[in-house]
Amino acid sequence: MNSLKLEELRKEVKSCNACELCKTRTNTVFGMGTINTDLLFVGEAPGRTEDEQGLPFVGRSGQLLDKMLAAVDLFRDKNIFITNIIKCRPPNNADPTPDQQKACRKFLDKQIELIDPKLIVCVGRIAAMSLISPSFRVTKDHGQFFQINNRYIVGTFHPAALLRDPGKKEEAFKDFLKISNFVAILHTS
Repeated sequence: MNSLKLEELRKEVKSCNACELCKTRTNTVFGMGTINTDLLFVGEAPGRTEDEQGLPFVGRSGQLLDKMLAAVDLFRDKNIFITNIIKCRPPNNADPTPDQQKACRKFLDKQIELIDPKLIVCVGRIAAMSLISPSFRVTKDHGQFFQINNRYIVGTFHPAALLRDPGKKEEAFKDFLKISNFVAILHTS
């Protein structure tokens, strides 16, 4: 039933014109993965490659993310769903504005409701500031679990940041180990 509702929501996103990004997008980027999961990854916004393909995290950042996920036995087609706060690419890969985030928030909230994850992983500062706290600082607060609205939420580094600063990869990998351990505990309880 929820898969049908998710497909209806995907169609709604595809025809959305709630903000100016509908004029510059090639494709909307709804998300991908399994909906029968306890684990939802949320990034900030699609980039150029994502806009071209209509899929989240498929460029260089996505390739790094997939490697990090696989290292802790997490996979898009097996045990996670991945999406973004906004569903259209901001020009020049700019940070999504508060108005753009507000226009798309209903879609993310509905995805969360339908997927019903036990853990949401915020990939990057913008996602964490939106879902955890406006005062979230990824360099300081990454890897910490917060309980909000009966769900756990954790923030980690965006893979694009890790490509720019490879020295943070070890810290990010520790976050992924914590996430994997959290999921393992969920499945044993």
